[in-house]
Parts: sequence; C-alpha cells; structure tokens
Amino acid sequence: MKEKDSLRVLVTGGAGFLGSHLCTRLVEEGHDVLCVDNFYTGTKANIAPLLGHPRFELMRHDITFPLYVEVDEIYNLACPASPVHYQHDPVQTTKTCVHGSINMLGLAKRVGARILQASTSEVYGDPTDHPQRESYWGHVNPNGIRACYDEGKRCAETLFADYRRQYGLRVKVARIFNTYGPNMHPDDGRVVSNFIMQALANEPITIYGDGTQTRAFCYVDDLIDGLMRLMRSPDDFWGPVNIGNPSEMNMLELAREIVALTGSRSEVRLFPLPGDDPVRRCPDISLAREVLGWDPRTQVTEGLTRTIAYFRDRTGSAASAPASTAAADAGRVVRIA
Repeated sequence: MKEKDSLRVLVTGGAGFLGSHLCTRLVEEGHDVLCVDNFYTGTKANIAPLLGHPRFELMRHDITFPLYVEVDEIYNLACPASPVHYQHDPVQTTKTCVHGSINMLGLAKRVGARILQASTSEVYGDPTDHPQRESYWGHVNPNGIRACYDEGKRCAETLFADYRRQYGLRVKVARIFNTYGPNMHPDDGRVVSNFIMQALANEPITIYGDGTQTRAFCYVDDLIDGLMRLMRSPDDFWGPVNIGNPSEMNMLELAREIVALTGSRSEVRLFPLPGDDPVRRCPDISLAREVLGWDPRTQVTEGLTRTIAYFRDRTGSAASAPASTAAADAGRVVRIA
C-alpha cells in the first residue's frame, strides 16, 4: 500500500474478540490503527502480537466519555456482546450503546470521518419473520433482561440514521449475527465457547431449551471481511446490512459436531431456556451479496476445528478447562450420538 493510501483508523473495543481481528487486518493492510478499549471484556492478550508495531497504538478509554483524536475512519465495536457480560451491568451496557454512539458520532462529525456501527441481530429480538431481512422491524421486549443490549443497539442505529439525515455524516451499520473463532473469551457464556470448553474437559454440555433452537454461525475471518467491505462501500449505501452465515443449525447439531471434533466423552444436559432467548435466528444476506459481493467462505467444520485448536492451546490440556456453570447432577440428559 502506498503511504498516501494509508488511513488513520480508530477501532473502539479493539482488544475484544472481533476488534482484535479487525485491528490485525487493518495493520496488515498498512493502515495506522488506534485501538481503544476499557478492558471490561477485551484483553491485552488478544492484541499482544500488535504491541510494539509502528502502525499500532493502544489507548485505555471508556467511550461513554468523549474522545479527541484525529482519524479518517471509525469502527465502533465497543460493547459487551455476551449475555453473561452485558447483563452483569445493564445500565452501563445501555450507556455504552447510546452515550458511546453519541460520542463516536460527535467525533466523526468533528473530523469528517466515515464511521461504522457494529449493530447486532439482537435488534430483531425473538423474530416472528424467518429468515430475518433488514426490512424486518423486530420483536423485542423493551423491559426484558436482554433489553439493555437489544434496545441499546436499536437506539444506536437510530442515532446513526439521524446523524446521517441531519448532518450528512458518512455512516455504515452492520447487523452482526453469531460469530465465533480464536480470541473468544472462554468464559463469555456464548454457545460455541461454552460447548468447546465443556467438551475439552469431558464435562456435560449444557443446552438451554430443548436443543432445537437455532443459530447461524459465521467464522470471524469472514465477518471481518464483511465489515471492511461495508466500510469501503459507496457513501450512498449505509445499511443496515446483515453480516452473518445463512446456514442454520440447532444446538444439538452444534453439540454433536463439537463432541466429534474434540473426541470428547461429554454428554448433553438440557436446562430451561432463559427469558427472552430467541428460538430461531438466521440472516437473509441477499443485500450483502448484492451490494458488497460478500458471502461467508468458511465451512462450520473448518471454523470449529480452528477454534478448538485455539482453546486447546489456551487451556494447555482438557484438565485445565474451567468447570461447567451447571451442576453435573442437574438437567435432563439426552443422547447426541
């Protein structure tokens, strides 16, 4: 890349799961990256390979407070994305979504930067339309235990749309569906990391619900490619656009795949479904295909194999994996063979 083509890019939440992969890709492309994180869920280990790189800078900062820097692009990824973490401090989660977006939009307005919001499939709630298209307005409980994240992200989308209409800001909104891969936190409560850690330890795999509820899992490399394509798309296209894998699978299928890939002796135990937990979630990515030329390329088996290798290396051995959060003698046992 020529020096004149190099951009100054701010990544909020840059030490998190998605942010660390995005920072790496941007540095590899020759851009100057400012990674901002308050380390609530992000870790320095995720960005350790970048520390000391001349094009990478790390700043500890909470985006609920204003930030004054000079940048060309902003990827706003800051917010805990796992129910375990965003429900721990729901008020702060809402503030990160709303106040954080206001501060980042204000920064983009001051410096004339293009800005991308990492929204979420959670804006669809427990959807009545399937698969979910961007035109679907959602089915969200505004008073439920997930509302701090669901409604926080919905409000953030409103802010991005209004800053575009009122100030002509160059905004992009990506609705991210379930993503997995290396740098996931082993205790973040998301289904892929939970299942892998339990399988590596030969512990019972805990499924909440009857196991028929579905998700569509996108490997992190594909997701990052989608975000970068969206950021570089023409200014007259802002979204929102679904970024995710349209191949749907249920929780029992996922558990079966992970047990097979790990060679685990784990059994499956079923527990009651948490409140407001969506039963089905799968994106329609026609818009991403048409406008961005984007389609996920990584097959689930390939992506899970890479992710399992990451967790094996992180834990050292199955014996060092953390214990399951559910009691071993609880739940209904089902066969997955």
